Amino acid sequence: MTYSSVMPPRQVKIGDAAVFAGTTPRAIRHYHQIGLLPEPERGVDGRRRYGYDDMIRLLWIRKMAEAGISLDDMRAAFEETRDIGEVLGRLEETLAAQEAGIKRRRAAIQRLQAVGSPLGLLSELVTDRLGHLPPGTLRPADLDALLVTERVFGPLGAAIQASVFIVLATHPDLRAEQDRLDAAEAALDDRVEPEDPRVEELAVQRCAHQMALERAVEAAGLDAAEEKLFEIYDADLTEEKDTQMSAFESATKMPYDLSPARKRCMERTAQLLADAHSADD
Repeated sequence: MTYSSVMPPRQVKIGDAAVFAGTTPRAIRHYHQIGLLPEPERGVDGRRRYGYDDMIRLLWIRKMAEAGISLDDMRAAFEETRDIGEVLGRLEETLAAQEAGIKRRRAAIQRLQAVGSPLGLLSELVTDRLGHLPPGTLRPADLDALLVTERVFGPLGAAIQASVFIVLATHPDLRAEQDRLDAAEAALDDRVEPEDPRVEELAVQRCAHQMALERAVEAAGLDAAEEKLFEIYDADLTEEKDTQMSAFESATKMPYDLSPARKRCMERTAQLLADAHSADD
């Protein structure tokens, strides 16, 4: 039997320690800074030297990092100030959340592949309602509106709003009127006073158009489909609901370039719609 003539060093430099442990010198210095790895004494040349015990600790750090254990939990485990069962329980919860996140991302990618448009990035509720529409019938502005609605009111709110875009995609006359009204509203810039007669006239027209959209939604049976949405909107979407914000909070954070006249037009439209619905009741 022959023996190697190589004599292992008693201590190594930080670069060699990093290579052996499968990490980087920068990471090792960070471990020193946070107290996870005791800083060894420096040699006569002023450089750190790492011995056997240092390397063992560094290897355990790398193993725990690969398992997903946080640096804080590693430090507590080494110091025996935290029960390892508590650490592992929290890690299990984290991994479960990550797995759920991966599942959602995979589902989003699959929807993108199936739909072939940014619609696939919205929730499954919205995609299921609109995915059957012919390509090009949903405009970028429609998707933008759904994106904002989903952020504010959640997937259910956006899925209900989808009824309007289904009607617009299948009723050219209503789409043309929508375009006309949008252009007229855009013309209510800062040069137009809120008391301008055009504001009230446009609000009346917008109210009438909205009522026409609602009648088209009912005629197509889309209101019945909306009722079914409430039945399927269950705990599977709890996390998505948790990400939405209140309407008041969104109103203070989502910027819209609205002139006073345009804002007044929107307010009057809402008032007219409320009055119309009250009269129907």
